[in-house]
Amino acid sequence: MKTGLITSNAFLDHVTGVNHVEAPERITFILEQLKSSNLLDSLYEIQPATPSRLFPELVHESEYVDRVEKTCRNGDPYIDTLDNPICKNSYDVALLATSAVSVGVDWIFSGKIKNAMAILRPPGHHAEKDRAMGFCLFNNVSIAARYAQKEYKAEKILIIDFDVHHGNGTQHIFEEDSSVLYVSLHRYPFYPGTGSKDETGKGRGLGMTINYPLDAHTGDNNYLDIVNLSLSDKVLKFQPDFIILSSGFDAHEFDPLGGMDVTTQGYGALTEILVKFAEECCGGRILSVLEGGYNLKALAESVEIHLRKLSGIIN
Repeated sequence: MKTGLITSNAFLDHVTGVNHVEAPERITFILEQLKSSNLLDSLYEIQPATPSRLFPELVHESEYVDRVEKTCRNGDPYIDTLDNPICKNSYDVALLATSAVSVGVDWIFSGKIKNAMAILRPPGHHAEKDRAMGFCLFNNVSIAARYAQKEYKAEKILIIDFDVHHGNGTQHIFEEDSSVLYVSLHRYPFYPGTGSKDETGKGRGLGMTINYPLDAHTGDNNYLDIVNLSLSDKVLKFQPDFIILSSGFDAHEFDPLGGMDVTTQGYGALTEILVKFAEECCGGRILSVLEGGYNLKALAESVEIHLRKLSGIIN
């Protein structure tokens, strides 16, 4: 079976302003890289499903979804904080992103594809239940997790977040939930200020949050050692039914925001390990969802190697 690629030209319609790093070019650079490397022809291209507010309402408060829609339609320049620039189209684009992850879940669980990546924007892992943060409006990976549980009875879901920033929104959405194991490797202390080692969940979810706070300039070897030596036993013990990746590539050595030293090849090696986790635990079911990554060349090349490892197409 092929690897699915879920994207749409409509993701270019979320306009964030001149010189903003979370720009439409992030999508176009990735797709051009996949075309020029001939990898795109080997992937199964999938369009997002019909947008519906039922998707964000799986994890977000209805009043918040209303507020995002109203604020965008009004033409306001920002929502909640100055790091969330929006335009009139932003609600529709963010809603489409939630439908993109839902169709990825559908195709994977129906057995049409072995795994998939959703190349979308805006990203999502900072979005709280009732608040936009860090370029994020709706929490795409959390929506995918709840959708898989609701529609396909996936009892245990593993979310692995390797964006350079801690996914505060994802952590908070599931911190009292024993059915979702959230794992994050991120620079710390760093934006958004969360993600210490002591944050391990609450109530019934105690122990279901695992944070790996990393120093600036942490590179490939430390990332791979953590995943191989520390995380692997925890994943095998948990035995997830589905793995979702918050795939941020802003820990890349050339990223303008990250301050870390992960290489393109390092992302490939990391992905290879995560694919093995999925093969051992859940029949290879992985949905990768694009988060950060702001050096356009490094982002495009990292996504390419990530998809090569997901698909098993090396050349």
